[in-house]
Amino acid sequence: MQTTAQALLNALDKADAELSLLIVDDTRIAEINQKHLGRTGPTNVIAFPMGNQDFPEIQPELLGDVVISMQTAHREASEAEYSMEERFTELMIHGILHLLGYDHETNQEDARQMAEKSRDLMEHLQSSLEFLLKI
Repeated sequence: MQTTAQALLNALDKADAELSLLIVDDTRIAEINQKHLGRTGPTNVIAFPMGNQDFPEIQPELLGDVVISMQTAHREASEAEYSMEERFTELMIHGILHLLGYDHETNQEDARQMAEKSRDLMEHLQSSLEFLLKI
């Protein structure tokens, strides 16, 4: 997980950036979703960017927090006939892109760019893995 996160940050030219990754169940992510976003029920991933704080220059390499529900990720992986690792990686990418300022909910151009960047990052990770397996 840490290796994948670092590979993603490297690919995004954010090699020195830091993020927190919290893995929870549906009950906990539903609580976080309600408390911080005013939304009911569980979701797959929530991101809390630090760059929007009052003093981002104090620790500019700190991107923020990504919270992923393993229960939802597992359910979505099963429904889409993906591996759990693949779905988890997709959610990690999605959360990191939110930390970098992409907003698919209110900006259609961001939504398009997020989808494209997500595909590119998944392909990059798969190519890197294939290369490592050949060594």
